Amino acid sequence: MTTKAPSADDHQVGGQHYKDMSVQPWAVMEAVLEFDEFVGFLKGNVIKYSLRQGRKGSDDAQKALHYMQKLQQVLQAAEWAQTERYGAWVKGQQQAD
Repeated sequence: MTTKAPSADDHQVGGQHYKDMSVQPWAVMEAVLEFDEFVGFLKGNVIKYSLRQGRKGSDDAQKALHYMQKLQQVLQAAEWAQTERYGAWVKGQQQAD
């Protein structure tokens, strides 16, 4: 039996202030930004929190890891969606032959 890793959406580093909202801010950003813009937002936060670690008294290393987890999940979902679209296209081409 394999256990699925928890989603980045399932937890928050440094409190509950986003989890307590009806919609998490990065869910809104993911909905309104272009894919590349959202990926850039996530990468920017990885860089920010990585460079800020140890300077502000918060757990910025964990925040950077949290954004990396979300980035990885977004990229994996995009890869899966692209594979599914290609597979559907191939199947359609084979049926047309």
